[in-house]
Amino acid sequence: MSFRVGLVQMRPVLGDVAENARRHVMWVEKAKGAGCDLVVFPELSLTGYLLKDLAVDCARMVEDREVRQVIQASRHADIVFGMVEMTKRYTLYNTALYVSGGEVVYRHHKVYPPTYGMFEESRYFGRGKRVRAFDAPGGRFGLMICEDAWHPSVPYILNEDGAMVLIIPSASPARPAVGERVGSQETWYRTLRTYAQLFGVYVLFANRVGVEDGVAFYGGSAVVDPFGEIIAAAPEFEETLLVADVHEEVLQRSRLTTPLGRDEQLDVTVRELGRIYEGCYGGGRSSESF
Repeated sequence: MSFRVGLVQMRPVLGDVAENARRHVMWVEKAKGAGCDLVVFPELSLTGYLLKDLAVDCARMVEDREVRQVIQASRHADIVFGMVEMTKRYTLYNTALYVSGGEVVYRHHKVYPPTYGMFEESRYFGRGKRVRAFDAPGGRFGLMICEDAWHPSVPYILNEDGAMVLIIPSASPARPAVGERVGSQETWYRTLRTYAQLFGVYVLFANRVGVEDGVAFYGGSAVVDPFGEIIAAAPEFEETLLVADVHEEVLQRSRLTTPLGRDEQLDVTVRELGRIYEGCYGGGRSSESF
């Protein structure tokens, strides 16, 4: 499963799907020139993030022209990109697509669209109901969108489903600085390194840059190896293509020296979660009890 990945730390144009699609194709060509087998874009890369009421205007079905334009660019390098997806039942989702060879391999609907503080995604988007790993030409992957990664159950499920590489497209805004780094970047890096080390996986974190409605997105995209080491990191607040190599032998060495996955007792987890779930919902408690 060794391959070269390019993380596109881009600045989408808010609400301009056609222009963003054109930029996706341009970045993919640049990544292909750098020898990349997989190109990963940030969350909602086809639309921008703070869409609010523009979400409906920017929503597309996978069959629509601008989306197909990006999918077609995957004939020579796999692509992960983000969009506002409209389903045939007219529900909008914050979606990430993994495409390869001109076809959709997997789509992930964001399971945890945040609605607190500056975030108001649940006003516009439905909540995803599926967390699964999937096979693609480069190996077995797990895909989660930004806030999904703040819920440890998501990477845990993906790991138990066999994912070797976790991909996290993100639109993380800048928080007040901690030392020399943006505060949110410091928090993200700690989280990414912890997941990589505990699950013995590569983690690919593609975050965007730019400013929307006074909110700055800082970038800081990164690739973390299965030992929890950041092997490549992008600069803050700059558009860039971050290139790194993923090596099967590093993943193998990590899992053989620290076999946490081998020793995981999934049956215990399922049984105890079932007990807790039955106690909460079977006994009449609602989710509002939490």
